[in-house]
Formats: sequence, C-alpha cells, structure tokens
Amino acid sequence: MSQAQPVVEVFEYSGGIVGPGIAPAGTVQDGGTIRTGTPPGCWGPMITPKFQGGHEVTRPVLVEGAEIGDAIAIKLKKVEVTSLATSSGVMEFVEGRYLGDPFVAKHCSNCGEISPPSHVDGIGDEAVRCDKCGAEVSAFRFSNGYVIVLDRENAVSLTVGQDIANIIAGDADVLSALPGQSAQHSILSLARADIAGLTSRMRPFLGNIGTTPSRDLPDSHNAGDFGSFLLGAPHGYGMTQEELDAHKTDGHMDTNSVREGAILICPVKVPGGGIYMGDMHAQQGNGEIAGHATDVSGEVELEVEVIKGLAIDGPILLQRPDDLPPLAQPLSAADRTAVEALAAKYGQKEIEANGPITFIGSGVTLNDATKNGLERAAQVTGLPYDEILNRATIAGSIEISRLPGVVRVTFLCPTPILERLGIAHLVQAQYG
Repeated sequence: MSQAQPVVEVFEYSGGIVGPGIAPAGTVQDGGTIRTGTPPGCWGPMITPKFQGGHEVTRPVLVEGAEIGDAIAIKLKKVEVTSLATSSGVMEFVEGRYLGDPFVAKHCSNCGEISPPSHVDGIGDEAVRCDKCGAEVSAFRFSNGYVIVLDRENAVSLTVGQDIANIIAGDADVLSALPGQSAQHSILSLARADIAGLTSRMRPFLGNIGTTPSRDLPDSHNAGDFGSFLLGAPHGYGMTQEELDAHKTDGHMDTNSVREGAILICPVKVPGGGIYMGDMHAQQGNGEIAGHATDVSGEVELEVEVIKGLAIDGPILLQRPDDLPPLAQPLSAADRTAVEALAAKYGQKEIEANGPITFIGSGVTLNDATKNGLERAAQVTGLPYDEILNRATIAGSIEISRLPGVVRVTFLCPTPILERLGIAHLVQAQYG
C-alpha cells in the first residue's frame, strides 16, 4: 500500500473491470478526500467493443487502515454533471457480435477480432467501425432512444429532434465532456432521436460506486442481478453463484438517492477497500425501467471513514433526509410531543430511540433482491427477520432501485444497535 495522502485525485479508468487485478491509483488517509472526474457509463462503453464491462469507472483508491471485515463510510460531498448533452434509451443486442454476453465479450462478426479496437466514422447506427477490417462493429442498437440537452445551472433538461441530434453528434466528445483519459466512444455519435421536446428535471447521482470485489469481474456486473449473467458464462469471467456471492460488493446499484449529501457504507473485501466510482446519471426514476438512463460525465468529491469491525456483505445507505420514505423520516418536535402524550394516555413508559437506515439488496429478481436486503438487515442488526418485516412495513419502506433486481430496505433501527455497529454518529450527523 502506497503512502497515504489527505487528498487523492484520480483521473484514470479501469477499462470496464473492477477487482484486485486493477492497480490502485493511490492511498487516502482515513478521514481523507477523494476527487475525480467520471466518464459516462453504459452506452458509451457498450458501443466500444474493447470494453469488457458496461461502464468506465475509476481505478480504485485504497483507504489507510481498512482491513477485510471492516466497512468504509463514503460521504458524498459533490456530485456534479459536466456533460452538456447525452443520449440513452432501450437497448437491443446485435446477434453474432458477442460470446454469451454483449457487455463483456464482444467481437467483430466480419474479421473475428476479439474485443476489437475501433473508431467512430460518421454518425448513426453504423458509425462504430473495427480498426482491423473497417466493418461496423457495435453489439448494441437502440429500439427507442433519445438525445437530451442539459441545463446544469437550472437543473432542467430537454430531448431534441433529429436535426439537432445530428448537429450534436458532430461535436460529441466536447458536448459529452469526456475526460481526457476516457477510452469510450460517445453515444451522442449514434444520434438516435425518437423523442423530441420532452422536459425533465435533473437530479444527478452515481449509479456505480463502492468498494472493490475480491475477484476481477465486469464493473457493470458487480451486483446480484447483472452478476447473474456471469453464472456459467462461456467467457473468462464466468463463475458460480457461490463465487459471485462471495466476491461481489454490489457497487452497481443504480440507486437514485446515492447522490450529493448521502452517506454510503460499503464492505471491505480486499485490503484497503479499493473505492471506485462512475456511471453518473443526470436523472432517473425508481426502477430504471428502460434499462438505461441519462449517463453523463461528472465531477465527484467524497470523504472516507473506516468503520472497524463492521462486517457487511453489501452496502448500507444513509439517504438524505429529503430522500427518506415518509414513514422512516425522524419525528419533528411537534410529532414527538404528540407521541409522548399518546404514550402517557395509555401508560406506555418506553418510547424507542431510533434512526433511519437503508440496506441495499440485490438478486436475479425483485423478490430475490428484497429477500437479500431483509436478510442482510437481520444479519447485521441482530434483529429477528420477522421484526425487520414489521419495521419496514410500519416505519420504513421497500423501494425499487433497478429492475430486475436491486432494492432499498429502509426502516427505523434502535439507537443501541446503531451504536453497537459503530455508525450511530453517522446517523446522528445525517438526521439530527
């Protein structure tokens, strides 16, 4: 591990893979700061055949003092969009251009080159070309897509028509604000504009952020749903369900409340933890029902804190107060007064001290993900599984982060348990 620094800046990316095989960018002190600029996830790497994962995330940063079996709290201080435009939509695969998984094992159907280097020539569906033979080589198509321009200052956006999309495609790298070390093609080059004039607010967040898995795997597959594509896969990243469960860290959450002001607590499965990040979205509704959202370049700043002895299997999220489901929001002073009066009326002497906590669950389906999140909550807190069910029902919520299988399990957790876990101070700081 390199000499720990109070601030580490990282502007190099891992080429679609996360794991111990990716050299770290440096080591940050416990309590220190990481700053980075992140390239878009999803569509850019997807149409760039040499990528063996669906994102382009940063090289990992180790955290001083973080050991296997600890956790690291990531405090998101800055999540800002730098792109002026992006494109996204519903995907289709191009048969004959991949082995088992088009995110991971692409090849040129004309010359047979595996993970071929490529370039962009023109605009539209056939713009991505194999460097070796010149054939069109993208393994993905839009079944319905859009180009969207972004007003970062006023936090609004607007989809544009085909003529404007074509003009934007001619300046794709600049308008997408690709960082200098990024190796992806800009999805703006495809200029797919099926929806024009649709407005939306911007609400940026990070779709893929966390700690390094204990085995190399595609960055987009570091979760229980996308990770299932690796089970028995014919390419070099295939693994069993047991191996996937043991190694993944569920960094690819697409959870839209992992945004500026949130605190994400992640498992340490390799020495130093290895924090990486990417896949910023300009906005996304719960579920990411289209399969992809508005992937953008962005600037990120975060602070880290090692939580010793907090052995967790997947992320815990302390959402911003305004992102909490209504039943998990802390009581106001007026609410508290009313509850104390209610207790006195019926002779109930104890009123539980508690705070909100969210467990991320992932799995092949939403039902699997929900069970995973509930089981993680019970295992970590020590509360009975059925009590977690009750708490999430009357003092919390189950919310979809991504289809087919990432959820948030939120509930009010007793303060003594939060203290035992070593995170009560974080909950107090977040919610007061």
